[in-house]
Amino acid sequence: MTSNGRKIREQILALLRRKDYQPLDKSDIARKLGLKGRERVVLRHNLRELERAGEIARIRKNLYVLPAEADLVTGKLSIHRAGYGFLTSEKPGQPDIFIAAENTGTAMHGDRVVARISRDLPYERAKGRREGRVIRILERARDTIVGTLQHSRNFYYVVPDDPRIVHDIYVRPTGDRRSQTAATVGDKVVVRLETWESRHVNPEGEIIEVLGPASAPGVDTLSIIRRCGLPTEFPSEALKEADEIPEEIDAQQLKGREDLRDKFIVTIDPEDARDFDDAIHVEKLENSGRLLGVHIADVAAYVEPDSALDREARRRGNSVYLPDRVIPMLPERLSNGVCSLNPGVDRLTHSVFIHFDRNGVARSARFARSVIRSAHRLTYKQAYAILKSAPRDGLSQRLHIAWELAALLRRKRFQHGALDLDFPEVKVLVDQDGYPARLERIENDESHQLIEEFMLAANEAVARELKKRAIPTIYRVHENPDLEKLAEYREFALSFNYKVGDLTHRPELQRLLAAITGKPEEQALKVALLKSLKRARYDPQPLGHYGLAKANYLHFTSPIRRYADLVVHRALVNPNRKHRSRIDMSQIASIAEHISLTERIAADAETESAEMKKLEFFQRQLDRRNPQIFRAAIVDVRNYGLMVELPDALITGLVHVSSLMDDFYLFEPARRQLVGRRSRKRFSVGDEISVFVARVDAFKRQVDFTIALAPEAPRKPRR
Repeated sequence: MTSNGRKIREQILALLRRKDYQPLDKSDIARKLGLKGRERVVLRHNLRELERAGEIARIRKNLYVLPAEADLVTGKLSIHRAGYGFLTSEKPGQPDIFIAAENTGTAMHGDRVVARISRDLPYERAKGRREGRVIRILERARDTIVGTLQHSRNFYYVVPDDPRIVHDIYVRPTGDRRSQTAATVGDKVVVRLETWESRHVNPEGEIIEVLGPASAPGVDTLSIIRRCGLPTEFPSEALKEADEIPEEIDAQQLKGREDLRDKFIVTIDPEDARDFDDAIHVEKLENSGRLLGVHIADVAAYVEPDSALDREARRRGNSVYLPDRVIPMLPERLSNGVCSLNPGVDRLTHSVFIHFDRNGVARSARFARSVIRSAHRLTYKQAYAILKSAPRDGLSQRLHIAWELAALLRRKRFQHGALDLDFPEVKVLVDQDGYPARLERIENDESHQLIEEFMLAANEAVARELKKRAIPTIYRVHENPDLEKLAEYREFALSFNYKVGDLTHRPELQRLLAAITGKPEEQALKVALLKSLKRARYDPQPLGHYGLAKANYLHFTSPIRRYADLVVHRALVNPNRKHRSRIDMSQIASIAEHISLTERIAADAETESAEMKKLEFFQRQLDRRNPQIFRAAIVDVRNYGLMVELPDALITGLVHVSSLMDDFYLFEPARRQLVGRRSRKRFSVGDEISVFVARVDAFKRQVDFTIALAPEAPRKPRR
């Protein structure tokens, strides 16, 4: 911005802040400030930029005001599938604003909007919360919609895949010559939205891509990829740079590196892992101490700042792991090749050596650019089997020594206030056609915990070092939760009959997490807690990590799949290196904001894709008419049925009361039970039952189940 532009910007804000200011349009503001000619062009540009930034707002008749003076709030709108929404203010610390369905206007989920706070709501509706009405859309979250083409008597329309987009999109008939895309009813399509100005008519759009029949293999995942805007191809320039990287290391690359090829270093990863970016080794020291070595793929040695590879990696922000494919941050030649720490081959690494005393206290840390040759590639299942049996050979002995250190670090971490927010995940395994074949529950067992503790230790050591050296970098932060949301969560936990104290005290929250471990409602309560906490993100300042109870923390250990780690690696290079990569704080802040966004998009895509494949798995069971019987736990009881969770699928569904055919069941709200009128058989929260799938609603994303052993009484879980 020129000095004249900054001057006019300051004049605009000063004018609007005056106590005697009355709302003016852009022409009146120009006259008031005495601007003419070219200065009026600069004024209009500044007004647009200030409005986009939320510093000023435009009200009726295009008059400009300060948002606070007119009860206006700028923020991001999140729409619930029921139609209502919440506006998250861009000003930190401000509570969310409820937006009723009739007050969302033409805004859609994710849009950046301006809302006016309502002051005249009846008490029974407001209930102490702030409520508003959208008055302007500043920025659309998307200009395309993915959905399924349908046809009524008079219209072709697209039903959006995202249930938070509550309006169907009208499109031109597929036979219309103006339409460049031939689609048939039932196809998944991408629609470019046209201008939508009235809520009283449906939005309209144009089909710009046909993904294929909704039931065709891979189309479901492709729909999510398009909806989330995930890239599927690398630019030719980036691929060319990757192809020019030699497969083997030459002598020049080894200069100045610490040679660790004689060390017994191993990798431990999932069975289906394709890239290995971290390896470990542990050595016994005198006085019962331990030396931990964490060796991370030196991606920075191959990806130069501002190269085509670097620009594309930054744009992607991270890899995305979907059930039937991976969308990598780096081309396969790097991610699965020269940067992957495959066993028996030389690989360039960045190593962290931490000296722990017998009590698990980190006494010192050292950092080095190195070269390793991994001795073994272990899967988590293999490592777990070794840890559960007596040591027999050199590999098992070393792994047991490593677990002794990891177990000690884990105990100390929870003693210092870390929250145990880990819970099992369910991986959807697909066949060669992309259809879900089975569900596999992945436990957070000792093999996972071993790697987790060592990666946490390395990340914390690097964060302390960079902070000590005052080197700009990207930190992983998790800020303290909002007190109101913790209070709401406390009420939710109380509804499960747990004794819950003041959750703002970390020990009380730890006590609750320990109490729910292994209970049927553990998953529901942990997920609810995660939603009550703030979301972890990236930031140029070391603001601390609430969940881990660490003052300094960042991401260093996965540069193949996270751009944040690559930035950290560049910051940690040897100070004597001539071509040290330094970027200023404004660049760091911009990158941190961008990769926080790409991480959220990736997480949403991964969650939605797994959920969709689970629904497809159950639907295929219905189609085959030979459904699998699952164990289930009752997590809630309502007058219309039992809410159950399947621990082997991590999915929640309903057993409708009408499916309980052996008796007529009455609801006892005080005890939260269904009681058989004749048999007096009771269904209560925490009971274990066996169920099979009865109905799948893919659009509403709901599954109904039927009890497989209806004549038997429900079993109480073994404690």
